[in-house]
Amino acid sequence: MSSSTQSMAQGLKDAFLAEVEGEHFYRMAAATTADPKGRQVFEQLAAEERQHQQFLRSQYDALLRSGELDETLELGSPGPMDGESPIFSDALRARMADAHFEMTALSVGAQLELAAEQHYRAAAKSANLSFVKRFFEELANWEARHYEALHKQLELLREDYWQASGFHPF
Repeated sequence: MSSSTQSMAQGLKDAFLAEVEGEHFYRMAAATTADPKGRQVFEQLAAEERQHQQFLRSQYDALLRSGELDETLELGSPGPMDGESPIFSDALRARMADAHFEMTALSVGAQLELAAEQHYRAAAKSANLSFVKRFFEELANWEARHYEALHKQLELLREDYWQASGFHPF
């Protein structure tokens, strides 16, 4: 196996591990939140992380078999995560003083997604082949979409959470 193939294989394994960690985090978040919409969205995120894993595993297998990535494989489309409150229902605000887990899940999830996006963008930037570049850019764009939804929800709830928790910094 050439050094570039070994490097790509290692990159795929690293990406796969990050997707496994993300899936397990989102499963835990879905099982823990009391918000029905949050549970549904976290389950969707876990499923998308699983989809990424399958895509990465297929690419890794193709790389080991042929020394090249499989240009025919497609990642698929992400599920919907939009609206003013993309993760949680408005009912979460009614129990904002007790929403410690949900706020933590948003923060940790956003950091996981941002790190994944940055990793994939760096991999795309260093790729020599246009297909490999597109491959990593597509993954980065999905992770950016996840990050944006989590971050938007975090920003939407942050002030309410601080108020409900009695935290008034200024």
